[in-house]
Amino acid sequence: MARKANGVSRRNVLKLTGGSLAMAGTTGLAAAKPTDQVEVNVGFKSERGRAMARSSANEVVREFNSIKAMTIRVPKQAATALGKNPNVRYVEENGQMHALAETEPWGIDRVDADVAHANGDTGAGADIAILDTGIDSDHPDLQANIGAGRAFTKCKGGPKSCPNDWDDDNDHGTHCAGIADAVDNSQGVIGVSTEATLHAVKVLNKRGSGSFSDIAAGVEYVADQGWDVASMSLGASSGSAALRDACQYAVNNGVFVVAAAGNSGPCSDCVGYPAAYPEVMAVSSTNSSDGLSSFSSTGPEVEIAAPGSDVYSTIPGGDYASFSGTSMATPHVAGAAGQLMANGASNTQARDTLTNTAENIGLADNESGAGLLDVAAALGYDSSDN
Repeated sequence: MARKANGVSRRNVLKLTGGSLAMAGTTGLAAAKPTDQVEVNVGFKSERGRAMARSSANEVVREFNSIKAMTIRVPKQAATALGKNPNVRYVEENGQMHALAETEPWGIDRVDADVAHANGDTGAGADIAILDTGIDSDHPDLQANIGAGRAFTKCKGGPKSCPNDWDDDNDHGTHCAGIADAVDNSQGVIGVSTEATLHAVKVLNKRGSGSFSDIAAGVEYVADQGWDVASMSLGASSGSAALRDACQYAVNNGVFVVAAAGNSGPCSDCVGYPAAYPEVMAVSSTNSSDGLSSFSSTGPEVEIAAPGSDVYSTIPGGDYASFSGTSMATPHVAGAAGQLMANGASNTQARDTLTNTAENIGLADNESGAGLLDVAAALGYDSSDN
């Protein structure tokens, strides 16, 4: 995943590992001995299953508020026994997902968000949650739009770099936030939406990694707040039952959930998770020539494409940089969904409208799904001049 910062190219290879645990004192499930401590997510069918999970645990790491699951630390042999119990739906290792990489960025013009702005559609009234490394709370292009924040993994740094525990100690989340909803203030950049409320849900740490449990808790939190859009520019090659539970819960509660298809390209049938879940709109990436970005994952789960190559946006410290990735494509779609939902669309209506109005740019179905995002067309405006 190549990315550029301040005009200097650099390469940051983020491996999509669903397997290794990052907690001290625990061992990966596959390599663990029967008595080794492992950290697992347990989904249960009933209160009896919940009680069994709790009684087996040496430590309860998290109990979800709404989905029937908890995260526990437990000897491997106890985890194996839980997995065989009829009151338990699943036991999975609490693996990790990672940030999938990293001007009026070209993408804003290409998806005709500028046409929407000219007609008064700015996303005002919508709530867009960025589930990522956090958002820079002091950035001049974001500050006016930032609402609430919640940290499931805390910002690492002093009060200057982390005035809030959900501030961005990486740069990935702030970059995605600017694409979705940077303010139209005659400086810096402009987002797909410009007046929606941005919520920072910090589920990835300073290194751009976060556990399945933290991300699932973040999705659950978004649903419980009644927010409109959950944007996830993150993923892994393996799935998580707990995270799928959370995505199902969010969609059932009216949230539009969108995620990056992944940066494993060139490849076929390689869309990562959570984008591969049917509850989630999977987004692939295009370049400024309307070709598929060389890094973009493809597969039958891809539902729509959006600009993701060399996208200029916000980074912490009041700065700007160009990054590339399906991570950058995803918030284009999140901003568009925010505009539709600000106008009264439900999450399912917004999803249908975005696919029904996408522009055919000649890519295969498994590369771009319905086609390239067209914000103006989704809102009922003529963008044929572009």
